[in-house]
Amino acid sequence: MKTLHVNPKASFEFTTDQIASDKSISHRCAIFSLLSDQPSIVKNYLPAEDTLCTLSIVQSLGAHVSKAEDGTLTITPPLSIVEPPLILDCGNSGTAIRLLMGFLSSCKGFFVLYGDKYLCSRPMRRVADPLRSIGAQIDGRNSGNYAPLGIRGETLKAFNYESKIASAQVKSALILAALQADGISTFSEPELSRDHSERMLRGMGANVLSEGLHVTIHPQTKPLNPLHITVPSDPSSGFFFAVAAAINEGSKVTLHNMLLNPTRIEAYKVLARMGASVEFIEKESLYESVGDIVITGQELHGVEVSENISWLIDELPALSIAFSCAKGKSLVKNAQELRVKESDRISSVVKNLRLCGIDVEEFEDGYEVTGGELNSATINSFGDHRIAMSFAIAGTKTAMKIEDIDCINTSFPNFIELLSQIGNVQL
Repeated sequence: MKTLHVNPKASFEFTTDQIASDKSISHRCAIFSLLSDQPSIVKNYLPAEDTLCTLSIVQSLGAHVSKAEDGTLTITPPLSIVEPPLILDCGNSGTAIRLLMGFLSSCKGFFVLYGDKYLCSRPMRRVADPLRSIGAQIDGRNSGNYAPLGIRGETLKAFNYESKIASAQVKSALILAALQADGISTFSEPELSRDHSERMLRGMGANVLSEGLHVTIHPQTKPLNPLHITVPSDPSSGFFFAVAAAINEGSKVTLHNMLLNPTRIEAYKVLARMGASVEFIEKESLYESVGDIVITGQELHGVEVSENISWLIDELPALSIAFSCAKGKSLVKNAQELRVKESDRISSVVKNLRLCGIDVEEFEDGYEVTGGELNSATINSFGDHRIAMSFAIAGTKTAMKIEDIDCINTSFPNFIELLSQIGNVQL
């Protein structure tokens, strides 16, 4: 189990085009390639542990994957999905296991999905129950709430489903199931969640219509067009360095080739509300809007974060570091979903901020942080990559020791290399 020591440097200017490729889009590129009958071309696919697991699963289902010298992937789908002789390892990825539940529920054959000890403790009934209601055969521990999950593909019924939670994973799983259902389906959610699946599937020719909080999905009558896509850099990964600039007044970070989807940059807008200078520069728009983000650190003040939570759920641990360095109090509400991530992120954030000498009050759906002076501390990552990286970024303000950092490789393999350019790093 590795430990990371981070100590601050002076204020810095940091420009990079090496932020990890977007994890959400990389997972979808691999899975969605199976919806076509022609090879998909994917440039800049994220070579992290979780996304490589998804790529391996696609191969186990019959796809052929070749990699060019520049890293470009060609994913050639099978004529029909292969029933694999081995179980399918999703690693630490909730995105992979939940999207595959939706996809495989209509594929002929028997499939078993599982992952690491953290993934196998995350709730799956939120996807399994609606899928079973339309004819899917899914079983697993605790009546299908925990992996390993066994799926036997069946013909699925069309549906009109109203989700009680805003979750891109739930929505995407149901959309994938609806593409193979016996009629037109609809999905609605209480708040708009990230919409990569809808955008990418429409780009492939699927009849998926979005109107506000409602999605209408027509069944797929023929194979979709293949993907020809360059995966942009992940704004969730880039956000760690945005926070580093924000908490160090006078520092500046420029992030090139970032995904600028409105449902993915909400956390940057929170930093702007806190007082940081944040600029978005769009450069292109095909499947998604892509461009640069420039962040300059200025004096921060506390804010309330209670809306569009599904748009910034992954960035809240890093935002908690900005809260701890701001004047006044910051409040996070309506974020119960943090309880069922790679760790209980409400508990993980609260425990670690208290170790840093920050006054934090914990609630069932969030926490309140009173800004102050971060003290040096030894941090437990709880096996959660975002907790580990968030407190590593705090090390650019004051010395931090983060234990159990192997989890960082699940999403951002070159994080420590980039961090070493703005902080003093020792493994």
